[in-house]
Amino acid sequence: MVTGDELVGRLERGEIPCDSFHHFDHVQLAFTYLSRHPVLEALQKFVDAISTFAASCGKPDRYNETITFAYFFLIRERMARSQASGWDEFRDKNPDLLTWKGSILGCYYSEETLKSDLARSVFLLPNRCL
Repeated sequence: MVTGDELVGRLERGEIPCDSFHHFDHVQLAFTYLSRHPVLEALQKFVDAISTFAASCGKPDRYNETITFAYFFLIRERMARSQASGWDEFRDKNPDLLTWKGSILGCYYSEETLKSDLARSVFLLPNRCL
């Protein structure tokens, strides 16, 4: 298993193959940036890293701002609530954040909203009430 520092370094250097960066890696990447930087700086670094990666793989349309921001801020909230001592503990306490199919975002957003062109380009507030 790769550490957060290794993941950040490999991604920022463009060393991760296009078919080897999955949802789990996105969550670990966000956790790592949030552990290192103030929240808005971490968000910018996260967005830059994943959008650059998608573009380098010839799939710039894969970036979805609503999904990216929603997960990022869910991770931030869980970090604050869990007081986990590191990635391994955070991961173990938050398995619902690691599920892509049937993800936690279904609690907050309709599928139509998340798949919309607007959601890809602009962060949309949740359209489902808990």
